[in-house]
Amino acid sequence: MNQQSSPPSPKNLMIASVAAFLVSVFVLLAFILPAEFGQDPLRTGGLLGLTALSRGANPFEEQLEVHREDYVEFELGPFQSVEYKYLLDEDAPLVFSWLADDELYYDMHAETVGVEEEEVQSYEQGTASQRMGSMHAPFTGLHGWFWENRGAGTILVRVHSAGFYQTSTVFRDGGSFERVIEPVAKP
Repeated sequence: MNQQSSPPSPKNLMIASVAAFLVSVFVLLAFILPAEFGQDPLRTGGLLGLTALSRGANPFEEQLEVHREDYVEFELGPFQSVEYKYLLDEDAPLVFSWLADDELYYDMHAETVGVEEEEVQSYEQGTASQRMGSMHAPFTGLHGWFWENRGAGTILVRVHSAGFYQTSTVFRDGGSFERVIEPVAKP
């Protein structure tokens, strides 16, 4: 049997072309943008873990401002506490070391600012005399530590940091004050 096939009609060609275009736009938005560029308009990249691929491909992250460095000390008498936080934009990096003369209770946490309902997120709690590390702020807000001396002696806490923050805030003795931190160089 010899069957001849006829060419597709213009209507079928148009339907196939539109369908192919829509599928390619969906693939672009759902998979390529999150994996390659970290853009996730459909939120599928976060669900499928594709946005992590965009960070792994190129470790360079451009920042619009010069980084800042900070050093501060806090003396904590018996049963005294202090809270120290940096104002970080979402995904801004922070490298830190804090060292104390003796063990104390700490809580590394963050809270959103400027929104009706504050969101508080605790990263790590425990008892230690030092912690070192780095982080990328998961949201814009104040990120830092609460330290409490639960012992009988006086403890000195020393904080060293570098990152893309502009200010820090000290919460102590029922009050708070903001510290402006100058950039390491003028742009």
